[in-house]
Amino acid sequence: MIQTLKNAWKIEDLRRKILFTLLIILLYRVGNAIPVPYVNKEALELYFEQVQGTMLGLYNMMSGGAFSQATIFALSIQPYINASIIIQLLCIAIPALERLSKEGGEEGRKKIASITRYATVGIGLLMGFAYYMLMKNYQLIDARYASSVWTAIVIILTFTSGSALIMWLGEQITEFGIGNGISIILFASIMARLPRSIISTVQNVMAGNLAWWVAVLMFLGALAIIVLIVYVNDAERRIPIQYAKRVVGRKMYGGQSTFLPMKVNMSGVMPIIFASSIGSLPATIAGLAGKSTGEGTWVNTWFGNDSIPYAIIYFLLIIFFAYFYSTIQFNPIEVSNNLKKNGGYIPGFRPGKPTSEFIQKVLNKITLFGALYLGIIAVTPILISHFSDSAKLTGLSLGGTSIMIAVGVALETVRALEAQMLMRNYKGFLD
Repeated sequence: MIQTLKNAWKIEDLRRKILFTLLIILLYRVGNAIPVPYVNKEALELYFEQVQGTMLGLYNMMSGGAFSQATIFALSIQPYINASIIIQLLCIAIPALERLSKEGGEEGRKKIASITRYATVGIGLLMGFAYYMLMKNYQLIDARYASSVWTAIVIILTFTSGSALIMWLGEQITEFGIGNGISIILFASIMARLPRSIISTVQNVMAGNLAWWVAVLMFLGALAIIVLIVYVNDAERRIPIQYAKRVVGRKMYGGQSTFLPMKVNMSGVMPIIFASSIGSLPATIAGLAGKSTGEGTWVNTWFGNDSIPYAIIYFLLIIFFAYFYSTIQFNPIEVSNNLKKNGGYIPGFRPGKPTSEFIQKVLNKITLFGALYLGIIAVTPILISHFSDSAKLTGLSLGGTSIMIAVGVALETVRALEAQMLMRNYKGFLD
């Protein structure tokens, strides 16, 4: 990875892309430090110390700490992620949107992207209103302005505009920078909390609240997860492909053997991100209720990020989105038709429907393995944190999700860099 970055830095075009990406990340971090007006910072900080074990802690992690400080970027990329989930599901459920996404070409993709943007703003308004209601009902707004309608308008619109600006920054990275912009912003948010988490763990060890060997075990476990993620990320199932010989004029084409690569974890970290977003809905509803007792406490207790019900829902959602994304990204019928047109076939299977059925069967198997792999790695820290009070001090329930997302985004970004370098270093046919 370091060597890839060094080689990319030597290419002027890639160097500009890297610097542009870093500039956007810097702007994002600056926005994370600008608080919205009328908020009682001391009361807000005290409140978030009490709800670290709830889904609000997940929001805070994915925003790089901005959520607990009520900054202009407090909602982070959550509205955009939720909007993307909803629109992609609607593209399957509504025939008109499905035709637009599949047959509309570049114009269709632009329209889908435009719909997603509008949905992001709408969800940002809802989430901004939910956060405002939470702060109002828990007396986290300055008492001098708490009852003013203008205060509500300013806070909600500030949160909403912040989420829209983050969406725009992510699109700029995707277009002019390196990698997927939304993933890069999420990666920056997670890494921004890493020094604080390390300092907190060291302080707990020095204060005697956490045994040193527990901290060492957590560190070794994190390293093991990183190694496993890197190993599985490169794993693939190779289906042998044979091309028939064809005579065109005086020349003979085909006859060679190759393979069809199918990655085990085809969907990357997206199932983790989407499952985290959907799993946080109960906490959002509790925020709308905004009560310190009754329904709000019940939701935070049973659907906190270290609870058994949340672990089960989280695991099932990861499996669902893993299959959902593999279905979107890989079409066995289309692959089978392309092989048939080019004179290719899988040994032992007739071209056409038998080939597509075999590819679908293989896809289901490797998707199940990849989904179980993602689910087990994401849920295991939650279960350990649930049954161990010491593990809660390390933020382990959120740490497993953070590692999965951060390592996955880093690997995807390195692959994007390598693809850019390969394209620019290709000498062409004339050499």
